[in-house]
Amino acid sequence: MRKIVLVGFALVALIGCNSTKNESQSLSKEDSEIAAKVKSLVSKMTLDEKIAEMTQDAPANERLGIPFMKFGEGLHGLWMDGVTVYPQAIAAGSTWDPELVKKMASQTALEARAKNVTHIYSPNLDVISGDGRYGRVEESYGEDPYLVSRMGVAFIQGMQGMGDERFDKNHVLTTAKHFIGYPENRRGINGGFSDMSERRLREIYLPPFEAAVKEAKVGCIMPGHQDFNGVPCHMNEWLLKDVLRDELGFDGFLVSDNNDVGRLQTMHFIPETRQEAAILGLKAGVDMDLVLGKPLELYTYHSTVLKDTLTKNSSLVKYIDESTSRILTAKYKLGLFESNIKGYKKDAVVSKKEHQEFAYEMAKKAIILLKNDNNLLPLDMSKIKSLAVIGPNAHENRPEKGTYSLLGGYSGLPPYYVSVLDGLKSKVGENVKINYAKGCDLLNNSKADFSNAVAAAKNSDAVVLVVGGSRRTGGEGADRADLNLYGVQNELVEAIHKTGKPVIVVLINGRPLSINYIAENMPSVLETWYLGMRSGDAIADALFGDVNPGGKLTVSFPRSVGQLPVTYLERPDFIGSGKGLFRDVDKTPLFPFGYGLSYTKFKLGTPKLENTTIAIDGTTSVSVEVTNTGEREGDEVVQMYVRDDYASVGRYLKMLKGFKRITLKPGETKTVSFNLGFNELNVLNQQMKKVVEPGTFTISVGTSSMEKDLQTASLRAK
Repeated sequence: MRKIVLVGFALVALIGCNSTKNESQSLSKEDSEIAAKVKSLVSKMTLDEKIAEMTQDAPANERLGIPFMKFGEGLHGLWMDGVTVYPQAIAAGSTWDPELVKKMASQTALEARAKNVTHIYSPNLDVISGDGRYGRVEESYGEDPYLVSRMGVAFIQGMQGMGDERFDKNHVLTTAKHFIGYPENRRGINGGFSDMSERRLREIYLPPFEAAVKEAKVGCIMPGHQDFNGVPCHMNEWLLKDVLRDELGFDGFLVSDNNDVGRLQTMHFIPETRQEAAILGLKAGVDMDLVLGKPLELYTYHSTVLKDTLTKNSSLVKYIDESTSRILTAKYKLGLFESNIKGYKKDAVVSKKEHQEFAYEMAKKAIILLKNDNNLLPLDMSKIKSLAVIGPNAHENRPEKGTYSLLGGYSGLPPYYVSVLDGLKSKVGENVKINYAKGCDLLNNSKADFSNAVAAAKNSDAVVLVVGGSRRTGGEGADRADLNLYGVQNELVEAIHKTGKPVIVVLINGRPLSINYIAENMPSVLETWYLGMRSGDAIADALFGDVNPGGKLTVSFPRSVGQLPVTYLERPDFIGSGKGLFRDVDKTPLFPFGYGLSYTKFKLGTPKLENTTIAIDGTTSVSVEVTNTGEREGDEVVQMYVRDDYASVGRYLKMLKGFKRITLKPGETKTVSFNLGFNELNVLNQQMKKVVEPGTFTISVGTSSMEKDLQTASLRAK
């Protein structure tokens, strides 16, 4: 029975896809040479060899010298041992700095090559739909399509390379996932069915993939587990052929998500047999099958099944050649045929000090200051004799197996990990006494250590309380129905608050949480997400002022799970009528998209348009002066939102269309400018065409998505 299942899972990949490249497109000299080599090689291959090529984990073909394309995960560093672990994607997004993401990806590519990995299943281009119950929030860059697009393009360009460096010996192939609308499910559960309009698909979920294909020229794409309006993505011809290949012009290959061809039968219950599932995948265009099973067993049994299928329908033969050709083309571009396919390196540790230092720098840029009453932060080491470090996330020992739970999902095992406790001890040395108590565990309801935590707080001048979540409470397959702090953490927070000591809450988590008690009662709050292997060093720097937090939220925080979905991307409702409100809780987010404070103050001037009127096919720009009016150097993220005031279709109240992170010294002023043209002003009309319609546009520039943090200017297009 096991053999039958595996055969069925992989059969789809083994047969195919659509046309690889529009024949009208001209090929470069290099591409033409590769195409000729591929054509010649395919003509020499047996059916069994083609089938093996289209199986994700098949061995190298020694007869024809076809190398194995080793795959791996690389969301924030490789998912292997001895590697650099960078901030998780949600933290990377919170830097609002695509160049940091690009550099992270380029360093990950170097480590991948050192491990003989040339095909990476990243980046995650899912736009979070405002539902924090969904465990994979942490793998996304946030809730906005423009922000996710910019971060995704940067990741792909860094990992694949650009220009002459593309796919060279220092770069690898990337896989954008999950195509498409994966987080848009009704229950916040991984893989749940999605039911949405084509308009929402195109306005929210398609832009990052469009940018990945057209700008970054991503080499591979992975469909999602779920269905789209009743048709699973892995058999959805409209999505994979009409939209992805024909409309966007994608010419790479498609790899299935884990076992998802077989799941057309076993999860979606559409075909009755694995063979029928294979045909459905074939018609949709899946090239390679990712199956966590026994690859040699797959290789052994595919041939018979395929030959039987092809005998019944010989028209399928051409698809085998097309899928094989796409995969071989990728191998040629990666230079795999030029390397010794038997000479795999076996480096145990590939993480370089240079990479570890950059992971540290990136972590410092990702920290978000959510609250700082009475300027409790930064702490003054000269005025503190003792500091309590409390909470289940304050420290983690090296695991016996797997990886650290406070690094987030798809994390490799780094050479070392710096916890908050480690980082603070290193920071203060002998100058400040550290009183540590765990207080409680994330995964049980025991309060046995509460007394030790309370004692530590009472015996200290201030408290750093480290709470949140971990890989055990979030990530893939860890969806939640409740967004309060897990276990008895909130009771621990209350107990520490009652000591009367000044408390700084440090959140280490992978999803937005309903932290109402913390927001109302604790003077200072830092959101750090999962900051990677140098987490504790970066957090200690922020606590003592060596780092001025400059990150911004990329997901909105809910006040209650009943408020979900919570996102700044809202359409107009009963404005000012008293309707359209919750009767038991504020409708607004606890903390909104784009929000983040600083240890200094910034003042934005009035936005100035280069031209207040343009043609509908014209362009202009908007600029704003930003001044640091405080006493510390700091970073501000200037954000531009656009709204078409009156249009032929409904729109969101505003949409992010530009952002820039800048550093300002005390008293310094900089001018930030954003372009305004078709990309920023277009709307999907009733015919689903992108157009700029005549009329006025509200251009909002500020420091978060909240109206009070924005200043506006009016632009007319005619």
